[in-house]
Amino acid sequence: MNFKKISLPQIIVLLSLILYICTPLFSLCYADSVKTFTVGFDAEFPPYGYKDESGEYVGFDLDLAKEVCDRRGWILKKQPIDWNSKDMELKTGAIDCIWNGFTMNGREDKYTWSTPYVDNSQVVVVKKDSEIKDISSLSGKIVAVQADSSALAALTGEDATEKNKALANSFTELQQVGDYNSAFLNLESGAIDAICMDIGVANYEIKSRGNLFIILDEHISSEEYGIGFLLGNTETRDEVQETLLEMLGDGTFIKIAEKWGLESSICLSAEDSYIDNEFTENEQTFIEKLIHVSGQLADGLVSSLAIFLLTLFFSMPLGLLITSGRMSKFTPIRWIIKIYISIVRGTPLMLQLLVVFFGPYFIFGINTPASYRFYAVIIGFTLNYAAYFAEIYRSGIQSIPKGQYEACDILGYSKSQRFFKIMFPQMVKNIIPSVTNEVITLVKDTSLAFAISYTEMFTLAKQVAAAETTIMPLFIAGIFYYIFNFIVAFIMEYIENKLNYFR
Repeated sequence: MNFKKISLPQIIVLLSLILYICTPLFSLCYADSVKTFTVGFDAEFPPYGYKDESGEYVGFDLDLAKEVCDRRGWILKKQPIDWNSKDMELKTGAIDCIWNGFTMNGREDKYTWSTPYVDNSQVVVVKKDSEIKDISSLSGKIVAVQADSSALAALTGEDATEKNKALANSFTELQQVGDYNSAFLNLESGAIDAICMDIGVANYEIKSRGNLFIILDEHISSEEYGIGFLLGNTETRDEVQETLLEMLGDGTFIKIAEKWGLESSICLSAEDSYIDNEFTENEQTFIEKLIHVSGQLADGLVSSLAIFLLTLFFSMPLGLLITSGRMSKFTPIRWIIKIYISIVRGTPLMLQLLVVFFGPYFIFGINTPASYRFYAVIIGFTLNYAAYFAEIYRSGIQSIPKGQYEACDILGYSKSQRFFKIMFPQMVKNIIPSVTNEVITLVKDTSLAFAISYTEMFTLAKQVAAAETTIMPLFIAGIFYYIFNFIVAFIMEYIENKLNYFR
């Protein structure tokens, strides 16, 4: 090869190629030599961990984790997680720890813990103009808590005091929500009467929402926050703990706490001792676990079935009505229907449910009753699926040859006779495969009811999985969905075969 003939552009291309090939190799070597510390956290839990206006994940706990990693020479990976799935994330190694205002009380034997670093209390938040002035006034009210939270444990857990259990039993409903933003939307709209939550988060939320809410003077419980590692992972725990104590000693820990307004809650101390537990296998057999979890999911299955049946009952005839508007010769009606279908098909069902549930209050100022939650689910699903069924019906009608319309006119059929006696039976036959797909999708979409805190089977399965620290409830829910869909598919195939009378 004659190197004298190599031009400058060729040299640049050659060097770029070498860098392109070698960079991943260097990255792999670097990654092997430097530890990546993955912190699992709830991204909707300010001030401990959340996404700020710039789109960055920030918070008190994440600042602590960043400082620990900087001092240890680790690479910090901030991993937002579904709080109900935190144990599965930890057990599979997807995260190294749960560091997000994680309550130790009641969970002492489930994780390898750091020593406590924050004192926390569970408090009750109500609207400023609420008639609820003390804890005793919560009787007969609807109270919200985050699913698998320390507030829920304080009211219903095994270690809950008799006073708190009696208090929880006095509620009309203890509503579990996915996140505190949803809880405050429910509280502001009047769908719930109060929220039980961590005092640190409560102070932050109240301040950021314009002081429209207040905290009752009496606290539900008091507990401590720690960093939860996989049971038995004392090595990583010890390294993190040692670094935290260094930060406490040189004042860095307090500075970070002051930044987030939590300096009065700090309890980290070198005098505290660890709680180390060994893993013990649950004594229940697999069959016993299966029966136990299946029984817990039964109520959720009934809720999912109700959503499915009522949605079909209302959306299929409504879809036919929408189809007539979509094919109308009156232009304004046709365009209104087209816009409606476009909006429904172009936006997520989850968003539509939120609009249906919160819209009456935030748009029209109408306070909705507690029972409206279920009605909102049915209304949202019906409006969504009616739009899809309408387009399926339209395709079925338009697939019928024009000659059949002409034959009906010659025979003197009226428009209603033509449609119901000639067109409709053929349309049904043509659209059965498409309708089957939509019906099967509906079975799975029932899980989206969680968006407005309605507890159906999959939401209940996630809650049970979090409480039992096992993935089994999710697998059982999956089996239920499969059986449900198998029955639906079998029925629809039977109908399709019955309609194939020309073959």
